[in-house]
Amino acid sequence: MQFIRSKTFHWAAALAGLFAVFVTVLFGFIYFSIDDYLIARSDRMITRQADFFAGLPRDRLIGALDDHLGQDSRGVQFSGVFDARGKRLVGNVAALPDGIQIGAPAQSVPLARVDDKAAGATSVRTVARSLENGDILVIGRNVDETGEIFRVVGTAFALGLLPAFCLWLLAGAWLSVRAQRRVEEVNLRVQRIIAGDLHERLPHRKVDEPFSRLAAIVNGMLDELETTINALAGVGNDIAHDLRTPLTRARLTLERGRTNAATLEQLQEVADKAIAGIDQSLTIVTALLRLAEIENSRRSSAFGNVALDEMLREVCDMYEPIAEDKQIALSVDTSDKLYVHGDRDLLLEAVANLVDNAIKFTPESGAVRLELLRGEGETILRVTDTGPGISDQEQEAVLRRFYRSDKIRNTPGVGLGLNLVSAIVKLHGFRLIIHSGPGGRVEIICPDEQVVGT
Repeated sequence: MQFIRSKTFHWAAALAGLFAVFVTVLFGFIYFSIDDYLIARSDRMITRQADFFAGLPRDRLIGALDDHLGQDSRGVQFSGVFDARGKRLVGNVAALPDGIQIGAPAQSVPLARVDDKAAGATSVRTVARSLENGDILVIGRNVDETGEIFRVVGTAFALGLLPAFCLWLLAGAWLSVRAQRRVEEVNLRVQRIIAGDLHERLPHRKVDEPFSRLAAIVNGMLDELETTINALAGVGNDIAHDLRTPLTRARLTLERGRTNAATLEQLQEVADKAIAGIDQSLTIVTALLRLAEIENSRRSSAFGNVALDEMLREVCDMYEPIAEDKQIALSVDTSDKLYVHGDRDLLLEAVANLVDNAIKFTPESGAVRLELLRGEGETILRVTDTGPGISDQEQEAVLRRFYRSDKIRNTPGVGLGLNLVSAIVKLHGFRLIIHSGPGGRVEIICPDEQVVGT
């Protein structure tokens, strides 16, 4: 019975009580409105009858009253004529009621029938009129419809309200138990997540309700946390592995130089090799710090309008000498003049990394092309080359830190270029798409809401 103490059940019970009060007031209003209507209608009827009979001659009045009572199949009509002393002359009223006001509007007075004195007097809506000869005419009608209406309304009230009230309470109990079970299940899964089971997720259904929407948002957050934690779990080993190699090489070089160097030139050569290894380590550390700065969005304050066409031409000018040395045709196509809201230095660095990779992995006499295109509701910044491309299996792996394919182990680099590009693109709210297959093709997609002018 724990659900009885829940807020959901309390709210359901309160609403059920309000519903019961509303229905009671509604039924009461209906009953009293109909009762007033029937009494008013009956009063108008007996007033017209009394005025009609009072205007008849005495010889026609008796016959008219007899016909009036003869047509009363329900036994609700009362009529009678009394002399000035109160003696009954004709009609079914046993005696002239005390306190009746002659000539007044319809009033409720006790009347008894001549043929049913044992039943006693009944409160009847009555009109009394004085005739020309001094007799008193009494016309009444028992408004028994109000009693029937009360019974009908009461029966409908009992048969309608009580089941509805009970059904409402049952619905409240069911909702309370359902909510309690969902909360208990969420608590159980949260405890598993706290215990270290990062694969656990909150239960939710594909329906448009607040709890399911909240569970979907939390599950998305857990997906991001799991990805981040898994990345952090391996990044330490990756950093240690990538830093150990140049540092070990520098140490061995210095040891051998200390032992074997016989001249100043040989000692300088050893020092140069050691400095190169240390520089490689510093490059890795600098790149990691750069990634941390970008991922923490510390550069968002430097956002402004960036002309993409000018930026692509600048990157092309920067890498044109390197491409010429390798006999690679580097070209740029910027037919549209487009602006985006972002950090120009970061976007320049991202595109430069893509171009640098394209030139690095494209064989001699190949081609690298930069394009600025308009798509459906988006702007596309594309870098293509005639290199070996990226396989389907490596599309996600190349975005990991320190990842280097076995095919390019001998190529200079630290494996952070595409990861840096991905962080910059994510900071700007863009999308990075890496296409697989022979010939490299990487695209940065800028949605129209980020495009600020043409």
